[in-house]
Amino acid sequence: MAISNEDEPAALMRRYRSSALLLLLPLLNGCLVHTRTIKRPKMPPVVMTATADDLVKSINDRCQTIQSLFATVEFQATVGGPRKGKEKTYTSLSGYILLRKPESLRVIGFVPVLHTRAFDMASDGSTFKLWIPHDNKVFEGTNTVIHESSNTLENLRPNVFSDSMLIKCIASDDLVTLTSDTETKLDPKTRQFVVQADYDLLVLKRKGGGQELIPERVIHFNRVNLQPYSEDIYDAEGAIQTQTIYGPDQKFGTVMFPGTITIKRPLEEYQIVITIQKLVTNQSLADDTFQLKTPQGAKVEELH
Repeated sequence: MAISNEDEPAALMRRYRSSALLLLLPLLNGCLVHTRTIKRPKMPPVVMTATADDLVKSINDRCQTIQSLFATVEFQATVGGPRKGKEKTYTSLSGYILLRKPESLRVIGFVPVLHTRAFDMASDGSTFKLWIPHDNKVFEGTNTVIHESSNTLENLRPNVFSDSMLIKCIASDDLVTLTSDTETKLDPKTRQFVVQADYDLLVLKRKGGGQELIPERVIHFNRVNLQPYSEDIYDAEGAIQTQTIYGPDQKFGTVMFPGTITIKRPLEEYQIVITIQKLVTNQSLADDTFQLKTPQGAKVEELH
C-alpha cells in the first residue's frame, strides 16, 4: 500500500525507532552490562525457641550471679554526629570500673603513658562526684539529669555505666511482651550477609503509676544461643536514651562476661566502647571505695 505524503513523517519516525533499537541490541546483550554473583544470605545453623518466662528467668539468673565486680578496662570515647556536624574520637584510656549492687559505682580513667588520673567518678546511688584533675574541677549532683547541658561531659551520669555493665533483673510485677524478628546483616569479617533471628523482650512500666503503659527497655536475644546481645533503654518520653551492645562472652575466672560493651547515647551523640581486660566478681568492696573526697583547691560545680 502506498504511503501518502501526510503519513511520511510518521513512517520515517517508525523506521528511526526500529534502527535505533537494532543499534542498542548489542549493548543490551552485554557490552554495557556487568553481571556479578550475589551470595545468598547465610542462614543460622540452628534456631532455638523460648518463652517470655524462659528469657526472664535467664536474665534474672545472670543478673543475680554477679553482686559486685572489679574490672580493668580500656575506654574509647567518640563524641558528635549528624546534629553536631562533626565527630571526634578521643585517645583510648586505661582504667577501672568498680560496681556494687544496688547502685554503688566507681569509674577511673588514666592518662596514656603518664598513667595519672584523667577522670574519677564515684556514686553512692543517689549522688555522685566527677573529678577532672587536668582542670582540678569537680562536678557533683544527683544521678539524674534535670537540666541538660550543652557540654556532653556534664550530662554524663553514673547510670550510663551501671545500666550497661550489667543487665538489670526483671521484677515480678514488670510487664513483658515477647516478639521474634529476623534481620539480614553484613558480617565484617567474611563480607557475607547473614540472617540473624532474634527475640525482642519488651519490658513495660506504668507511666506515673497510672494505666498508660510506656516502654522501659528492650532486651535483644540471639536465637542461635538465646544470649542477650543488646539492650535499648527508653526515657520517660519514649525515646531511646541508651543503646548497649554486648560483644561475645569470654571466660574471666569462672564467670562468662562480654569482652566488649559499647554504650551509645543517640540523643546526646556520644558513645563509649569498653574493652574488658580483667574481671573479678563478688569480692567485698568497702563503702569508702565509692567515696570521692574533693581535692584541696578544686573548683566545685553543682549539676542539676
